[in-house]
Amino acid sequence: MITVAQYVEKTSAVFDEAELFYGHGTDNGYDEAVYLVFASLNIPFDDPTAYTREISPRDRELLDSRVEERISKRTPVAYLVGQAWFGGLRFIADARALIPRSPLAEFISGGCAPFVTAPPARILDLCCGGGCIGLFAAHQFPEAKVDLADLSDDALALAQENVALHNAAARVTTLQSDLFEALDGCYDLILSNPPYVPLDEVLDLPTEYCHEPALGLVSEDDGLAIPLKILREAPGYLTEDGVLVMEVGYSHEQLSQRLIEVPLLWLEFANGGEGVFAITRDELLRYREQFK
Repeated sequence: MITVAQYVEKTSAVFDEAELFYGHGTDNGYDEAVYLVFASLNIPFDDPTAYTREISPRDRELLDSRVEERISKRTPVAYLVGQAWFGGLRFIADARALIPRSPLAEFISGGCAPFVTAPPARILDLCCGGGCIGLFAAHQFPEAKVDLADLSDDALALAQENVALHNAAARVTTLQSDLFEALDGCYDLILSNPPYVPLDEVLDLPTEYCHEPALGLVSEDDGLAIPLKILREAPGYLTEDGVLVMEVGYSHEQLSQRLIEVPLLWLEFANGGEGVFAITRDELLRYREQFK
């Protein structure tokens, strides 16, 4: 038999030789191998005896099949094992929504400071996908009511499963909506990781990203159509002191150039990540002509 440590080392070397792309929770072959093995075998990541465990022939067969699929089809590990982590919480993950990887986790874990000075009563996760951002916000702000909104039926079904996983149905609601179209009332905090990738760039992304739903990635007008629409409409759904925090990833340069007269405040992250900005309701109203 082979131990977990031996299998991880072997798989790490195989992944490195296969020249995989890492962008869905890890950034190297070793961590990717740990992720696949531990999640596949339901081993807690903090188990001190994990690496000395022996892998049974049946489990070895399961792992070998997943390693082969990771290499041959470039399937992300999160989809192979059906789970991903965000802000230290586990979420169900599959091809109905993008794999959680937003630097917003760091911002939320810090209490959304300095933009949120009092616990928000109502939070919106707009373009929620599987719901990880809104559910993590609900975890960090235990008195808040949280809405998870998305256009995709599939994504919302996955989000609902994650709501159930975290026993959050009393405070977290899923809503089908084309951005703000079906929403009512105002929010103290709107968090959004909308589609922001131009179609021509999606076609050039590593194969791993092709397993994710295009609806969660693609935006017209050089990737800016959806972010700009959110900027135009958000003031009508924010409280007087409300704040919009939006991720636009590597499209931040295009957005900055398009909105050169708008003082977008780009957040910095200790754990890596870019392209997230915060803007108040007052600023959204002041510069609304720029968002057309």
